[in-house]
Amino acid sequence: MLDIQPIWLLVLAANFIVLIFLLNAILFKPVMDMFKKREDTIKGDLETAKVMAEKREEGIARLNRELAESRTKAKETFEALRHEGVMKQKEVISAAEAEAVSIIEKARAEIKAEAEKARAGLRADIDKFSDEIVRKLVSA
Repeated sequence: MLDIQPIWLLVLAANFIVLIFLLNAILFKPVMDMFKKREDTIKGDLETAKVMAEKREEGIARLNRELAESRTKAKETFEALRHEGVMKQKEVISAAEAEAVSIIEKARAEIKAEAEKARAGLRADIDKFSDEIVRKLVSA
């Protein structure tokens, strides 16, 4: 059968305890330190990623605000320019209407003057024609 000798049991136990301490110092602690460093690195990277995501969100919000402000400014500028264009158009139209009225009045005056000349010429011709008609009627 199996014969257990107490001395060898103590040697094996001492050997086991020494190996535990040696393996702990040589293998387990460095591996645990490596795992701890890895965990710390991952936590740090996750925090950095979270900070970057927050900065990205802030940047997107800022860009959206700036875009909205730019759109508002562009709309205001467009409305101001449109209003200015309408006012300029009204000025040009009123100036053109005034010029057209002036040209029409001048044309009316010229037509009236020419009509008066024609009437005066016709009156002179009427006198000649009436004298000629009277002579023809008297001579016939």
